[in-house]
Amino acid sequence: MIGATEIILISAVILLIFGGKKIPELMKGMGKGVKSFKEGMAEPSEEEINRRVEEEIQRRADAMTDDSKSQQQSITNE
Repeated sequence: MIGATEIILISAVILLIFGGKKIPELMKGMGKGVKSFKEGMAEPSEEEINRRVEEEIQRRADAMTDDSKSQQQSITNE
């Protein structure tokens, strides 16, 4: 088990390595990482699954529309 002395020593080393200004940025990044991990581990709701499916369908439909437009432009340019 880590005692108070070890925690103080580790904190001092971290402070020396990263400096006082970088520690809040590191903690903020670590907090975002933990939040992202928790969101990734949670099972998506049915609404979330449906929303993602609709977004993917829309993205593919837009890609197909863009492809057909570029093909029509290449035909008219020839």
